Amino acid sequence: MKLLITAACALALVACGEEPQQTSNAQAIKVRSQEQNQLHQLDAMNLAIGLKRAIYDAGYTCKRVTDAGFVGEWKNLDMWVARCAYDDKSTRDWAIFAGPDGSAQVRDCKDVDASGLPKCDIKKRPKGTFGSI
Repeated sequence: MKLLITAACALALVACGEEPQQTSNAQAIKVRSQEQNQLHQLDAMNLAIGLKRAIYDAGYTCKRVTDAGFVGEWKNLDMWVARCAYDDKSTRDWAIFAGPDGSAQVRDCKDVDASGLPKCDIKKRPKGTFGSI
């Protein structure tokens, strides 16, 4: 009986030292919304309308979008940039993060660049011109 208990304890100690093997076949799950996908299909004028609406919904202003486009993905968000022109001839760049739940988060690009988030550099612009939106 002592031999059986000793053997069981020895096996338990050996098993404690083993680390479970990790598989490298794990796939990351990516959740995307219909809204995120639709933004990529818009022409310049309609993208400007959508981004301008997100800016206003966040409590900011944008007199006219003069440039906009896709920056890239950050975590589960799509990052877009809109350059807004105002009546006093000033401009301001806004980062719009579109989420998989249909939400949008808006940040001033000055704050984004200083926070460790991706820079507000447009990588892909939509077809068409922005006009006076």
